[in-house]
Amino acid sequence: MKENLTIKWGFIGCGEVTEKKSGPAFSLIEGSEVVAVMGRRPDKTRDYAERHNIKRWYTDAQRLVDDPEVNAVYIATPPSTHATYAIMAMKAGKAVYVEKPMASNYEDCCRINRIAETSGVPCFVAYYRRYLPYFQKVKSLVAEGAVGNVVNVQIRFAVPPRDLDYNRSNLPWRVQADIAGGGYFYDLAPHQIDLLQEMFGPILEAKGYVANRGGLYETEDTVSACFSFADGLPGSGSWCFVAHDSAREDRINIVGDKGMLSFSVFTYEPIVLQNEYGRQEFVIKNPKHVQLPLIKLVVEHLQGKALCTCDCVSATSVNWVVDRILGKE
Repeated sequence: MKENLTIKWGFIGCGEVTEKKSGPAFSLIEGSEVVAVMGRRPDKTRDYAERHNIKRWYTDAQRLVDDPEVNAVYIATPPSTHATYAIMAMKAGKAVYVEKPMASNYEDCCRINRIAETSGVPCFVAYYRRYLPYFQKVKSLVAEGAVGNVVNVQIRFAVPPRDLDYNRSNLPWRVQADIAGGGYFYDLAPHQIDLLQEMFGPILEAKGYVANRGGLYETEDTVSACFSFADGLPGSGSWCFVAHDSAREDRINIVGDKGMLSFSVFTYEPIVLQNEYGRQEFVIKNPKHVQLPLIKLVVEHLQGKALCTCDCVSATSVNWVVDRILGKE
């Protein structure tokens, strides 16, 4: 695409994530605007379009992809439909920005990669935390040697069940494996895994122990895992989505031979560095629309002004890791 080209987005999906995290950001960036939106429910889709001043709305994804004004497509639907919509858009020659996880399984990620490679149409994935000031600070502290040589990485995550988890007749799609790819682990762990791979390189080995301890739904609600990066750095993770509130935790510990760095992934608690100089806390603010830094980079990439590496190739390895942990392969 050309430097002066305006990226005219069509949204497939207009759910919660598009209201604040991502949607408004597309119109705040120079050379970017949203011209169409698609949703399954006409009333909801029309309302979204009117509230966000979007010119056209559809209930058929193919019609949105075929819209001649749309030259890039943002896919904000559950993971099971990501591959279908991404391939549809790329075959029409339209760049793609798809929500995470990239797909509901590793095989679908590979399908997307093949089409991206053969068509030459780029596909980006919304691992936006890589570009937030909070995590940029974490990465810089590690790179500066604040904890010395990193010897171990630990993920710790625990939350109580959500109110909707008790409604067996209408469970959230995020705990329905045929839609989400797994349970809440498949929705949240990819962010954690992606951040660690961004800092330490690819994970080449992963094994998990999976259980359903709460019995609220069919998918896993408790996961323990071990993994190893390409350079031999070992890591571990523990996730529980049916914990008592007293066990609530959102923490990654990066252990070095000269200190330890602790940070959260979802709650943005102060970053804590402990080393020979004592204890330091870093309070880092993120933008109101958290996907803004990544979307800006995607737009600039499409305009030929920058290079965005948060693409379908880098995102595929995340699905490989979580699939290995869940024993899908």
